[in-house]
Formats: sequence, C-alpha cells, structure tokens
Amino acid sequence: MNLPRSPIATKMRTAVALGSNLGDRLENLRVARKAIFDLANVKPPILSSAVYETEPVGCEPGAGKFLNTVVEFEYEGDPARLLEQLIQIEEALGRKRDHPQNVSRTIDIDLLYCGDQQINDERLQLPHPRLHLRTFVLRPLANIRPDLVLSGETNTVSDLLADFKDSGAVVRFAESW
Repeated sequence: MNLPRSPIATKMRTAVALGSNLGDRLENLRVARKAIFDLANVKPPILSSAVYETEPVGCEPGAGKFLNTVVEFEYEGDPARLLEQLIQIEEALGRKRDHPQNVSRTIDIDLLYCGDQQINDERLQLPHPRLHLRTFVLRPLANIRPDLVLSGETNTVSDLLADFKDSGAVVRFAESW
C-alpha cells in the first residue's frame, strides 16, 4: 500500500510585520511576538527589529499612531499553514476577521516572506505585494536585514528605503522590547 507523500519541509528565513494602534500598543506587539515564537515550526535564530512609531496610512479620521516592527525567524513548514496560525493569533488578540480594511486595530500581522517562495493566490501572496511600498515595514526590516534582496526585487531593503523621497514620520520608539 502506498501512502501519500507529504511535501518535504524545508527551513526558510521568514519574516512578519507587526503593527498596533489601539490599547497598549507595545504590549500588543510583545504578546503577538511571543505567540509567534511559541509556534511549533518557528525556530532560532530570531531577529527582532526596533519598534517604530508611524502615522496611520489610509485609516479612519482621527486614528492613532501605529507602533510597527518586524521579526524574522527560521520556519519549517507550509507558508499557508503559518498564515492560518498568524490569523489565529490576531483573532486571539481581538482582531475580527470581518473588519473593514485599513481601520484601527489592536494587532495586525502580515506575512512578508518565506525564503524565496513566490506564491500568488487569493489567500496568500509572497513576498508581500506591497512590502516595497511601505516605509513602516521597510524601516524596521532594514534595521535587521539591510542587505536583503527580496524575491522579485533587484535592490536591497536599504536601497528600497532610500528611494523614498517623502517617507512620512517613522520614529524609533523602542530599541529593546
């Protein structure tokens, strides 16, 4: 009897962006980071950028400033499964799945990349399709991986960040968190 073969899991450097602009923003980031690092397939080495405070982008009028950071780790498994786990963490921290886009939130977790994987389906796009357009993601990513060249790009993260003429206020909020 032949059993179905499962895909071979390979370790991939993987990064997620974390953001929060409601409640105790820094604590929200800490709780989300711990939950991510507690996932079974997340392994060291683990890198955490500094936390940056940024103006809300496209949010409702009067929205508070966001705290943003990026964490990177080794991941062994299916990126779609990781996305599901990240959504479960968001929901556990009070994020509703039926929320309107670009509204204030206690936590936002975006999967940025999983190694060199390129995925483009209705549920998951890797690398994140707007990563190179967001200074609030590029600034913390450049803090930990300035020389990274993302799949599909020719410039390093630092070069992408330097190309922004009007990047808005991205202010370092906390070095260690």
